[in-house]
Amino acid sequence: MTHKAAAATRELNGEDAYYEALGPIRDFVLDPTLTEIMVNGPDTIFIERDGKIHLTDRKFESEAQLVETIQHIASAVGRRVDARTPMVDARLKDGSRVNAVVAPVSLDGPSLTIRKFAKDPYRAEDLIGFGSITEEGVAYLKGVVKGRMNMLISGPADSGKTTLLNVCSSFIPPGERVISVEDSAELQLHQDNVRRLESRPPDLYGEGEITIRDLVRNSLRMRPDRIIVGECRGAEALDMLQAMSTGHDGSMTTLHANTARDGLSRLETLVMMSGMELPAKVIRQQVAAAIDVLVHLGRLNDGSRKVFSISEVLGMEGDVVTLQDIFVYQVAGIDAEGHLRGVLRPTGIRPRVLQRLSDRGVEVPPELARIYSGEAAFRREAAARA
Repeated sequence: MTHKAAAATRELNGEDAYYEALGPIRDFVLDPTLTEIMVNGPDTIFIERDGKIHLTDRKFESEAQLVETIQHIASAVGRRVDARTPMVDARLKDGSRVNAVVAPVSLDGPSLTIRKFAKDPYRAEDLIGFGSITEEGVAYLKGVVKGRMNMLISGPADSGKTTLLNVCSSFIPPGERVISVEDSAELQLHQDNVRRLESRPPDLYGEGEITIRDLVRNSLRMRPDRIIVGECRGAEALDMLQAMSTGHDGSMTTLHANTARDGLSRLETLVMMSGMELPAKVIRQQVAAAIDVLVHLGRLNDGSRKVFSISEVLGMEGDVVTLQDIFVYQVAGIDAEGHLRGVLRPTGIRPRVLQRLSDRGVEVPPELARIYSGEAAFRREAAARA
């Protein structure tokens, strides 16, 4: 056996051992059709497939085996979980997101939740095929990215925010330097010049913690063209807004919110967590200056994920950040199974992204140009005036 073949065999055996140690959830982890695995103690394991949750017949032998499995997952990424550190965010080798909680925080026994991600990340055409977004919606987002407009993606839990962030990041032109910042590395970025940063919890003695805010601040010293924060959850929101306003155009982040307007309110609340005693109006002015586009996602009653709205931030009117809807999801009716059906439609308002692309000399995506048929004439007139 050659040296390369032997090394490949050792790597394969090591990966096999890693997955075998997952016990009764091994097959679920390796099943590409599942999106979520929820372990509510050793005797109760749920899975999610096609947006529906199902109870399985799989069980751990004991609570001790479940704890061992959780520790196995955590230790593989340099994290720990025990009575002193009873909560942990981690990831599997394939990048799937893991959260685990043990006693004394978890009163009903150890709990393990795994959000699975496709090994081959979804592309724009996949989301179009799922009905999550239209070709025109994708063309608009492509224009936003190529026009280096700052984007905030909001939505409730499990609405597809990270998936859409991955798709949008694929539109970043080659040659740009991208720094990603995450709690647990989930983004699958394929540009040549990418550096991924991951936060770190404190050690057994409460030392050595590296927060998302620390990483966002450090990323500014790494000469980024764009910064992508997987999710804003706290004080790092202020640093992200400042980065967006000081030369790092085209940056992106996500946050949890139930509506697009709630997304702006939540961002304001997160900035307040920074400890800077800024008046609410000043914070809103920063939000209005930093964020160009707000994309809001949600889930329908059948479990499908949809882009509900795409809006541009216009600025301030008095004390209120003003939005202009460019695309809105319109319900078309209810099908035979009682599920809502609809489509993401343009509102007819000419988006600012067209002017942004024109100013930067970037071609408007053809699907977008078809909606705004006067765009070609507009550009000819602009060129003549120049």
